[in-house]
Amino acid sequence: MSFFRRPLVLVCLLAAVALAFILYPRLGDQPDLPVDAVVLDRALSSDPESLDPQRARSTQAADVLRDLGEGLAGYSATGELIPAGAVSWTAADDGLSYRFNLRQDARWSNGDSVTAGDYVLGLKRLVDPATAAFYAGQLGAVLNAEAILKGDMPRDALGVEAIDEHTLEIRLERPTPYLVALLTHPSTFPVNAKSLDESGELMTEPGRLVSNGAYVLDQRTANSVVQLRRNENYWNNANTAIDVVRHHVITEEMAELNRFRAGELHITSNVPPDAFEQLKQEYADELRVYPYLGVYYYGFNLTKPPFQDDLPLRQALSMAIDRETLVEKIIGRGELPAYSWVPPGIENYEPAQFSYASLTQSERNSIARSLYAQAGYSEENPLRFELRYNTSDTQQRIALAVQSMWKDVLGAEVTLINEEFQVMLANIREREITQAFRSSWIGDFNDAQNFLGVLEPGAPSNMPGYDNQEYLELLRNASSNMDLERRSLLLKEAERVMLADHPVVPLYFYVSKHLVSTDVMGWGDNLLDYHYSQHLSLKTAE
Repeated sequence: MSFFRRPLVLVCLLAAVALAFILYPRLGDQPDLPVDAVVLDRALSSDPESLDPQRARSTQAADVLRDLGEGLAGYSATGELIPAGAVSWTAADDGLSYRFNLRQDARWSNGDSVTAGDYVLGLKRLVDPATAAFYAGQLGAVLNAEAILKGDMPRDALGVEAIDEHTLEIRLERPTPYLVALLTHPSTFPVNAKSLDESGELMTEPGRLVSNGAYVLDQRTANSVVQLRRNENYWNNANTAIDVVRHHVITEEMAELNRFRAGELHITSNVPPDAFEQLKQEYADELRVYPYLGVYYYGFNLTKPPFQDDLPLRQALSMAIDRETLVEKIIGRGELPAYSWVPPGIENYEPAQFSYASLTQSERNSIARSLYAQAGYSEENPLRFELRYNTSDTQQRIALAVQSMWKDVLGAEVTLINEEFQVMLANIREREITQAFRSSWIGDFNDAQNFLGVLEPGAPSNMPGYDNQEYLELLRNASSNMDLERRSLLLKEAERVMLADHPVVPLYFYVSKHLVSTDVMGWGDNLLDYHYSQHLSLKTAE
């Protein structure tokens, strides 16, 4: 290297170091925070696509929205359903209406009283076709919701009414035992009418977002940090210990781990598979692993060949996957192989299973080869298709393993397509170039309907385009049944019908996996993996 090049190299090196500090701010680096502020740093595996409660759809967005907003009901740190925006509720004897009594001391971050009309506005926005809300279908049991979603009735026809400023009534088409649990979801959160009128689409920006939860939006840097500060007007502010919450967007699991090791994070969003065994030893007191209501699956595009009308082919591909090897060797963090769609742990429900769940993998492989041949494929005429998955080390490991299993057992030739998450979602929804895809469903409330309703014909969450009227009828019959035992049997039959159609390939059931600093107090493991920042405190701040 010549002497004249050294200054240039030094300048570049210093610039790179400076850039690293800009992109990855360390604890305490933000001068606008009070010196004595109690700051919680936690990770998000992807940038929230929206902080509009009715338009958001990802678990990452929901994690932030549960800090910013509050529904009629909520969850305790250990997952018990508790009052939140409402202090109490009653259901009619026929199960067709619920009345909620709101907190009279609830305030928006701008000081406005939180009223029943604000909840009405949020629910009407949710079902309004103009909102294009991913979770709109979850209100399908509310009076007139389905007609509104189809565009046959105006959104004001929705069966929700502000009886007075602090009393809300919801009327239903059919009994819905899980309604209160559903109303914990951010998509059902209230909306401040004044903020919406004044800011419109910009109402989710820092300085404009008016929230009714424990925190307000302070700053947001795309793909970097969502910073929240305490909402002084929150009704339970006196019992909120954390002053500032920084949700750090970190898409690479090893980068997230390294920042935890460096003391830059109190809570990680995940744990890298390659480091899991080491972390069990290194961070025995910080590693938190717990059963989780979530299913990881591969879906088929059922609107186009080769999977549209080929049940034997779909079943062959499902049976050829060695799920035990997948969870033990490829992922290895306590996940369970999935032979049903609904995960274990759901209240009042025992999932149905694939008919071949009890067979050995060798027996499954033999049947899979026969079905593959029945579908018209062979060594001379192998199946060729594309499998899409989103950018992530874990997704790639799983996709490579399944690709190898399909090749070894069946001879199928699968091309893996790695896409940014939002691009992948857009391609799945368009159903033009997508053939098979990676996805997951995480429970929003503890009820089998929350999983089975995902594949209801016409639902936005029905990514494969599954359409079976018998399945739909069973779901509807279950929804209108007040007998919990009878309802469970109808839902189980619906799951059995769906599994026999193989519109999806459930691979495994999640466990929640976090590294949680021993400085964090108030953490509670729970099936939904909900961890509101307002429930937490820091030892070092005491």
